[in-house]
Amino acid sequence: MESEGNKVEVSVYQKPKKGNYYCGDSYFYKETDKEFVCALADGLGSGEYAKESSQAVMDVIEEHVDEPIEKIIKECNNILSNKRGAVLGLLRINFQEEWYSFTSIGNIGIIVIPPKGKRKRNIPSAGYLTGYHRPYRVTRDALSHGMLFFMFSDGVNERTLSSKTFVSPNLNQIMEDFKMQQEEAIDDDTTFIAMRYG
Repeated sequence: MESEGNKVEVSVYQKPKKGNYYCGDSYFYKETDKEFVCALADGLGSGEYAKESSQAVMDVIEEHVDEPIEKIIKECNNILSNKRGAVLGLLRINFQEEWYSFTSIGNIGIIVIPPKGKRKRNIPSAGYLTGYHRPYRVTRDALSHGMLFFMFSDGVNERTLSSKTFVSPNLNQIMEDFKMQQEEAIDDDTTFIAMRYG
C-alpha cells in the first residue's frame, strides 16, 4: 500500500506469519492540514485473536485521533481489558509547529532519519497494553523536510534497515530493497511502514 501527494508519503509492507491467514499486526494512518498520525499495533501471539486485539486498538485510535496521546493510550487500554494484549507504536507529526513525537510500548520499533544527520532509534517502553496503565515515554523533536520515519513490528530484523539503501529519498526503492531482504517463510507477523516528510 502506498500514499503519495500528501505532505507525508507512506509505503507499507505487511505479511502474516507462515501458515497463518490473519496477520496479528494492524496499522492506521491519517493526514490532515495540521498533522499526520501513524499507529502500528501487534496483538500478542498470532492469528485471528491477535488480529482482533490489534484491530481494536486501531479502531480506538481512529476514533480518538485528535486527542492527546495520554487519552489515546488510556482508551486503548480500556478496549483491551477482556482481550489479548497488544504492543503499540504511535507517531504524530505537527506541520504547523514543525515537530514530531512518538511513543512505543513493547517491541514496535521506530527509527527517525534526518536528511543530514545520524539515525535515531527509539528504545521502546517495556511491556504491553492489556487493560491497565503502565509507564511509557513520549519523545518529541524538531521536524525537518526530507525526514524519514520507519515503524515496524518484531517480524522485521532491524539489522536489515542499517544499509545505505534505507536512507534513500525514494520510498519505492526503500520498499523494494526491504522486500528483497525478506524471507519467503517468515517466523512472525511482519509490518514495515516507511514514511517521508516533505
